[in-house]
Amino acid sequence: QLQASGGGLVQPGGSLRLSCAASGFTLYFYTIAWFRQAPGKEREWVGSTRASGGRPKYAESVKDRFTISRDESENTEYLQMDSLKPEDTAVYYCATEVYYSDYDEMDPRKYDSWGQGTQVTVSS
Repeated sequence: QLQASGGGLVQPGGSLRLSCAASGFTLYFYTIAWFRQAPGKEREWVGSTRASGGRPKYAESVKDRFTISRDESENTEYLQMDSLKPEDTAVYYCATEVYYSDYDEMDPRKYDSWGQGTQVTVSS
């Protein structure tokens, strides 16, 4: 089970850190992805970290502004979001692939276990 938290309201240029806490499994051995969904838009891949020590990958829209990290002692993954823009406003989700599938890492259909989502609003 995944639980996302840390969303909120922030001004443009500000920062937030989202958390994705895993329970019932060891996060290190699983691919964890972050997605976001704005109203009226499709769910968008933000970034992901492959299982067993893979390096994070990022969407071009967030590259150099967002950073994914893991704290194995806490069994938690973090999404540090800096230089936030109004277009980053969305519900953010973390997800993992419990049962293997052939879908691409950026495809939400690959993931069969999702956190509940946390709202991020970037506005002045």
